[in-house]
Amino acid sequence: MTKKFYKAIKFVALICFLILSHLAFSQTTDLSKVKVDDLTDTQIRQIISRAASVGYTSDEQIAQVAISQGLNRAEAQKLTDRINKIKKQDATSNKNLPADNSGDDRSRSYNEFTDTLNSDTSKISRRNLETKRKDQLRDALGNLIPKIFGQDLFKNNGRNTFEPNLRIATPKNYVVGPDDVLLIDITGDNEVSYKPKVSPDGTIAIQYAGLISVGGLTVEAASSKIRAALAKTYPGIRSGRTSVSINLGNIRSIKVNIVGEVTRPGSYTLSSLSTVFNALYASGGPNDNGSLRSIQVVRNSKIIAIVDVYDFLLNGVQKNIRLQDQDVINIPVYKTRIEMNGEFKRPALYEITLAETLQDAINFAGGFTSAAYTAGLKILQSTGRERKIVDIAANRFRDYHPLNGDKVIAEQILERYENRVSIEGAVFRPGKYELDKGFTLKQLILKADGLKEDAFLNRGYINRLNADNTPSLITFDVRRAVSGADPDIVLQREDQVIISSIFDLRDEYTVNIQGQVRAPGQFKFREGMNLENLIQEAGGFQQGATPSRIEIARRVQNSDPLSKNSPTAQIFTVSVDKDLRLVGAPFILQPFDIVSIRSAEGFQRQKSVLIQGEVLYPGNYAVKSNNDKILNILQRAGGLTVSAFPEGASLRRRNRAGNSGNGRDIDTAQIELDKTKNLKRLALAQRLKDTTGVSSEDIAVQKSDYIGMNLVKILRDSTSRENLLVEDGDIITVPRQFQTVSVTGSVLRPTNIVYAPGKTMQEYINEAGGFTDNANKRGAYVVYPNGSVKATKKLLFFYNYPGVKPGSEIFVPKSAPKVPLGIQGIIGISTALASLAVIVITLFKK
Repeated sequence: MTKKFYKAIKFVALICFLILSHLAFSQTTDLSKVKVDDLTDTQIRQIISRAASVGYTSDEQIAQVAISQGLNRAEAQKLTDRINKIKKQDATSNKNLPADNSGDDRSRSYNEFTDTLNSDTSKISRRNLETKRKDQLRDALGNLIPKIFGQDLFKNNGRNTFEPNLRIATPKNYVVGPDDVLLIDITGDNEVSYKPKVSPDGTIAIQYAGLISVGGLTVEAASSKIRAALAKTYPGIRSGRTSVSINLGNIRSIKVNIVGEVTRPGSYTLSSLSTVFNALYASGGPNDNGSLRSIQVVRNSKIIAIVDVYDFLLNGVQKNIRLQDQDVINIPVYKTRIEMNGEFKRPALYEITLAETLQDAINFAGGFTSAAYTAGLKILQSTGRERKIVDIAANRFRDYHPLNGDKVIAEQILERYENRVSIEGAVFRPGKYELDKGFTLKQLILKADGLKEDAFLNRGYINRLNADNTPSLITFDVRRAVSGADPDIVLQREDQVIISSIFDLRDEYTVNIQGQVRAPGQFKFREGMNLENLIQEAGGFQQGATPSRIEIARRVQNSDPLSKNSPTAQIFTVSVDKDLRLVGAPFILQPFDIVSIRSAEGFQRQKSVLIQGEVLYPGNYAVKSNNDKILNILQRAGGLTVSAFPEGASLRRRNRAGNSGNGRDIDTAQIELDKTKNLKRLALAQRLKDTTGVSSEDIAVQKSDYIGMNLVKILRDSTSRENLLVEDGDIITVPRQFQTVSVTGSVLRPTNIVYAPGKTMQEYINEAGGFTDNANKRGAYVVYPNGSVKATKKLLFFYNYPGVKPGSEIFVPKSAPKVPLGIQGIIGISTALASLAVIVITLFKK
């Protein structure tokens, strides 16, 4: 009673779980506006995972729940098709559905799905969604995080380093400072070179010229000052006979401070040729809150320049502001940033200045994609308390100034055409065409290059959508419409004209030929086709065919269904020339004729029998007459060898040609395989009452190829019934003397045991370990070497086991599994016992 009580508790718990599952899956979600075509495969898999987690596994159950939440039936059918398709894809590619994690994870994934359905971005194309999955990260809830346009420019990705080029001529506006080394080359009347280093106080020392102050001067100004000082020592400089060349020999380092909303703020040591972009790259550029449009360069506590990175990213214009020692780069917080989402070429977060408009933002995003709806945009704004939607028409793009936090959404164009009509069927150019004003049916047929020769001219039809999108059907006479006899029909948008072919409205005409031809089968019928044409298409007559008695069966068109003797086919018997020459009037075929070519009287193909094993001359032997028997073939093979074991000889009848080879070598592997199949076949007989779990292989082995013959009786008496007539493809096998007995099936250790005369089947089973617990002792049987079988008999409580011969196989099958008594069985037995008790009590009362 305790087990039954626990089973009842489990049953009640299962019912409660299903009820709660339905309530959990049926939480209020409005799916009335959902379009299944807009859902990605990932979202469909989330639906399947969510439904499976609460007990709904079939496609119909999921669709029914979706309908109860507002999804219309047409979309529900699409949902069922999508689910079925994805399940097949996953099964083919050996991929499982999304794993069921904890209940919280399942709820979260389902909430993400419903949020996506109800959001204004649910119509974004799958192409853009897949692009965003590759390029963008996700937050803790799994939502896509839009990337900030331009932020990747300063990431250390190995593609762009902004390192200054140190192999260029010294810029004229370069400011000379301490630690710079100047290369001064004097050539002409005087040849001398100097490499003075700028001292901390900004001076250089030159022989014969003394100290020259160059600190804080540009290279151009410093060069003029140095030339003037050297002219006092070298008069040839003034006359032009001596020239002076001044360049930088060693570039100093400078300290630059980068502060504000920067990824890695701090003080950086850079080359004195570095620009603002070199410094931004070294620091990682602005962080998520940093501005890319108003980066400030501060020198001596004054802002000397403002850098806009967008000028470089979008226009290729780079402000090469050369830094000086102790310069400060300040990156302020952005002021206005908007999100460009949907059908833009570069969807991302963009920073907008106060003077820029929505059109500028569209240009930043690369413009619209080819699938974008460009007549207007949706903008989601934040009002401080909640969000609101603003629709901006295309003529207002240059007037609207975006606000911080705006989310601009470009939707897809509708999958419909404003001027499309189509024509299908028996026209030369079926397809879709432009609908002009006043475009008619006849004009469409002419635009499609007219009707084909096989067009059905009695009727065509137009599928038309009414104003409320309900379908309607308009029929017309094709012949009269083309000739102008009927008024022309003015077409409307999305009209679909169908003109059928005569071949679409009837069965495909074929004829069939069978019998003694080289390629029998079904052939396409053609008008005027005669019998000789069909025979020629079928490859001509085979050897042994009779052309004088060919039978044609033709369909009966007007048979009397009330008559018992009404014909089912019209039969013609004709003859043709064996060489298919045109002689006399040909027999003209009709559709669906069946032509039968018979064999010539007395024609027979050669038959052969294979005898292998322990005979003097093994091999293939032709059957000389229809009365050839086993003993005749054995005598032609020279009889048995001294090693032959006639008790184990077998006959295999497979109705096929014999094997090639010398015939003496027996394919023992094939023999063992065949024996195994026979064992399985016999074991199957024990379980045929319950076909559950019986494989197709088990069913296939029910047919036996072996015929149990007794060669000992055949050799002793040629008139014995065992001396069978041989047939084409028979295989007679005479083995060597067997020395073992095989014990298999439900025994503790299946094995091969050495044969001993007089040993019983029970003794062999005991040597194999005895029966297992689930052995069917009564079903044990012996398969003898010649293919015959003997089963165990039972008399009262005693088993009568069959005798064992050398080479025999003992098989012990399993007992059929016991079916546990279920609730219905218990109820049935209880009801029967109660009824019996009532009957007994009633009888005793009487």
